[in-house]
Amino acid sequence: MLTNKIGHHLMLHQAMIPRHLKLFPCIHGNRLLSGYKPKSNVKDSYRILELQEGCSLDDIRNSYRNLAKKYHPDSGSITADSEAFMKVEEAYRVVLSDVANKKKSSEDGEEDQFKSKALQHRHYLSFEGVGFGMPSQRERQYMQFRVDRAAEQVLEYRKQRLEGQCAVTDLMKAKDVRQSKKVKITQAIERLVEDLIQESMAKGDFDNLSGKGKPLQKFSDCPHIDPMTHNLNRILIDNGYQPEWILMQKEIRETIEQLRKGIVASRNKLGGPMTPYRQKQWNRVCEQFIEDIRKLNKRIDNFNLVVPILSRQMVHFNADKEIVRAQKTYEALMEKGEASNSDMKEIEQENVKRFGLKSSLFNWLNLILK
Repeated sequence: MLTNKIGHHLMLHQAMIPRHLKLFPCIHGNRLLSGYKPKSNVKDSYRILELQEGCSLDDIRNSYRNLAKKYHPDSGSITADSEAFMKVEEAYRVVLSDVANKKKSSEDGEEDQFKSKALQHRHYLSFEGVGFGMPSQRERQYMQFRVDRAAEQVLEYRKQRLEGQCAVTDLMKAKDVRQSKKVKITQAIERLVEDLIQESMAKGDFDNLSGKGKPLQKFSDCPHIDPMTHNLNRILIDNGYQPEWILMQKEIRETIEQLRKGIVASRNKLGGPMTPYRQKQWNRVCEQFIEDIRKLNKRIDNFNLVVPILSRQMVHFNADKEIVRAQKTYEALMEKGEASNSDMKEIEQENVKRFGLKSSLFNWLNLILK
């Protein structure tokens, strides 16, 4: 009631004041404290203040202060003019209002942009971006999503476990099948051998054997060895069986002898003194010899892995030393003149086997040139 009466009295007193005596509305900072609506245009106001649009508040205040000193009636200057001062003051208010409106619109646009970004940001930060609606609704949707995901993970784990068990079972079954086949084959071979022995005995194939009806002789060299082992070894030796390492050792020795004879024959064929062309041929022969020695050394490595006696292991051959040895052998043969025709023919035959058609072609050309 009291506030309504006070407002009514103020309105009456304001209505009693003549229009030409009403004061201008007060300005506080950048805001107008009354409902003052400027009549001037914004561009004209900037032109009156001698400013450009987009200037700062400090420029506006400084320009207004300078123009007020110039046109204010109480300034005592020669250019004092009340009408010009009123235009300056009105232009100052219009410019301030325009700047305030622009600032407010820019702040509103930034706030709207921030709100939209903030909503999107919170949307992706909470509940892993799952769901829509209010926070409580999204929380319920997220809980259901987690339950479904956990159930899928459990099913996937059980599936992988069953697959692993099935794979192990399949492997065991395959292994059992292979083992059973192996046993069946062994038994079949044993039955076949036994049937053949019985058939031979029935035909009388074993009647003419030496020592029939006599006990097996035990060897007297080492009585501590099992007689069965000795008899098996004797049977193998009688039938020409040799262990693998013995065959490999024999092969290595024969190969190195052939290589040595081949390189000596090649050097003897080139003769001396050696021309540049023959030197190139000798270099090619040495390169091939080095490659053969490398392969032979690899064969020696395999031999050392299977040989049962440590003292029987072999060392690698050095290709450079073998080439020097072949050179010395050739020089010795030339000095003593011991290279007979039969030896040369044998060496040439081995060279033909080693180098193939190319070497035989060279021999044919040499015969024609002679």
